Amino acid sequence: MTPFASSRARPAPSLGDHLRALRARRRLSQLACALEAGISQRHLSFVESGRAQPSREVLLRIAERMEAPLRERNALLLAAGYAPVYPERGLDAPEMAAAKAAVERILKGHEPFPALAVDREWTLVAANAAVGWLLEGVADPALLAPPVNVLRLSLHPGGLAPRILNLAEWRGHVLERLRVQAALTGEAGLGELADELAGYPAPDAPRRPPGPDPLAGVAIPLTIKMGGEMGGEPGGETLRFLSTTTVFGTPTEVTLSELALECFFPADDATGEALRRRAAAG
Repeated sequence: MTPFASSRARPAPSLGDHLRALRARRRLSQLACALEAGISQRHLSFVESGRAQPSREVLLRIAERMEAPLRERNALLLAAGYAPVYPERGLDAPEMAAAKAAVERILKGHEPFPALAVDREWTLVAANAAVGWLLEGVADPALLAPPVNVLRLSLHPGGLAPRILNLAEWRGHVLERLRVQAALTGEAGLGELADELAGYPAPDAPRRPPGPDPLAGVAIPLTIKMGGEMGGEPGGETLRFLSTTTVFGTPTEVTLSELALECFFPADDATGEALRRRAAAG
């Protein structure tokens, strides 16, 4: 029996397909890309059409000028018939022991404030002890079952969303960041995740703590209620965080290049004091 055409495997993207997609995401014309890479537009046109075979050095130079992720640089090399240049190993591999120790040292050193490490799909890789306190309010245990997606965990109605006081602002920030990342990387999974998160219930109106916000117009803090109930019963505390993202500056390994450290700093003195008390109490 002849198989249906729709069931056949799709051909792997050609080198030209990869380059055109990369240029489109960077919004670069063929001429601009060629100038950046130090080659002629004619040569780049021939490479994209399959009429010319670039050297490995030229291909890597094009990828570098377009700031292609290491994973995509390997894909370009494979599409051109070359062996990948950048290794890819899990953090638990013996060769990654020094990198893993560095990640753990950074997360530990950030205590008593929360910090975590995620991969390119926002899957939790590691976290310090302070993150565990924030997760005490998660109602759906399935969200904490590995692999844990930290964006799903934060916006899901069974996750942290009910305790995020500025959910409308934080949700908008997360979705915008995710969509930009999906557009720049071309990762289909990130676009699907953005669509999923956008389908979660959204608050009718922003929920903000009373009083003026000194960070208004400067940054969007994560404002979260811990302990007590949303109504503000005794024992509950409102914590406000500013988040920063740290990546390794000169990675030569795929896994490490895709790792991001999300570190949360107290946005006010009360948050810092609350976290220090928590740490002291064990």
